[in-house]
Amino acid sequence: MDTPSRHYDFGLSGIFFRSRNRIRRVFPQLQSSFGWPAALKLVVCVFLAIAASSHVVSAQSLPPVPEPPENPITPQKAVLGKILFWDEQLSTDNTVACGTCHFLENSGTDSRLAVHPGFDGIFGNADDVFGSQGVVRRNSSGVTIVDPIFGTSPQVTDRAAPSAFQSLFAPDILWDGRAGSTFVDPLSPTTVLIATGGALESQSILPILNSVEMAKDGRSWAEVTTKLAGSVPLAIATNLPGDVVAALAANPNYSDLFNAAFGTPDITPGRIAFAIATYERTLVADQTPFDQFVAGDPSALTSAQQTGLNFFQVSPCSICHPPPLFTGSRFKNIGLRDPIEDSGREGVTGALGDLATFKVPSLRGAGLKTNFMHTGQITSVTDAVLFYDPSQFHFPTNLDVAIPIGVPPPILPDLVDFIENGLTDPRLAAGMPPFDRPTLASELGAPLPVPSLAPILFYGLAAGLAVLGWKEARRPSV
Repeated sequence: MDTPSRHYDFGLSGIFFRSRNRIRRVFPQLQSSFGWPAALKLVVCVFLAIAASSHVVSAQSLPPVPEPPENPITPQKAVLGKILFWDEQLSTDNTVACGTCHFLENSGTDSRLAVHPGFDGIFGNADDVFGSQGVVRRNSSGVTIVDPIFGTSPQVTDRAAPSAFQSLFAPDILWDGRAGSTFVDPLSPTTVLIATGGALESQSILPILNSVEMAKDGRSWAEVTTKLAGSVPLAIATNLPGDVVAALAANPNYSDLFNAAFGTPDITPGRIAFAIATYERTLVADQTPFDQFVAGDPSALTSAQQTGLNFFQVSPCSICHPPPLFTGSRFKNIGLRDPIEDSGREGVTGALGDLATFKVPSLRGAGLKTNFMHTGQITSVTDAVLFYDPSQFHFPTNLDVAIPIGVPPPILPDLVDFIENGLTDPRLAAGMPPFDRPTLASELGAPLPVPSLAPILFYGLAAGLAVLGWKEARRPSV
């Protein structure tokens, strides 16, 4: 993407500043764009980046995935979680799965374009949000009703979907951190199921009862678990991954799957959360070129990507996005929107210092995303970097002290190259295990008929599966 005309294009060769004359030419131009102190800092950063570009970066690989002792990872639990995560039958109307808003090939975010009118409730102006499409509004009886904003069209969330699997290491997740480390039993709020480290569990169950994302109005957990007990797992999905096919061959219904994962067939919201979170903990994108580079392979990153990395490490970017996670899991206000539109973290903590602060996402996999920030309004890594430029307007209320951040135009392509390609796991981009997934019915357009377990209960297991066409429906494509 071309840099804005207000930036100076020195050419890639100018990045090296090989002579005093070049410095004399470049510095006044930087000074006019960024101001004298910022220009001096940028020149120093460039020198440091170039000086370090031939050296192996001192950084660590990803740490082991935190695993709460109350919910240890097991293969049976992980595959159950994978099935639940991709089953649209988990929603009231069979149109939305957890994965619908978190496609792995999109780095766990939502590539669909859906508009929420924002704070003022009016479509088509500056406070609109590009969120995720959920379900059509339904009353407690499941009958479609007219929503005051979306009518009888699918509703849209008021924030963009954050990555589902880049939150493995965070103590609190979602944009405002409302999914906390302590996970309590949804059926007994005084019963703690995970004392600490249960943010994934806390988050995983929130959409299931949310009347915008997956549920009718007033949906109960009893309705959810009863529906699962009577559903054929992934009945309306196709092209199932091999591990899922094997699991369903051994345990063709949800009761059997829960029995294999937990020792009894009981389907409970706590177990649903445990299974989905376990699956998410297996989605570790740790085979990026950066990971190979810090492991000792100097050729894993191109010279341009190494320059981008080294500039990144000496720039303010690394304050909020420190390697190897490329996030500090903190909450920051970058001045994207007027705080009156969305109070962010303050809505959870009540602390004025948290006004309009939002979780800093990881940059891992950013090259696969099609929208950025909690509003989804930025659509490329280049534009995301340029947003921080001093020439851009940033709402000043409670603005983080690190903002703005200028990147010299000559180094911008290298920085973007590093973020887009150096931090992308090729397995994630290609949909290879563990990032493989089924094809959802909603991706195919026309709704598919949803079978129930009635034929199995009436005819018996083998004959009932034949009536449902189970083997044919689950034959992987070649």
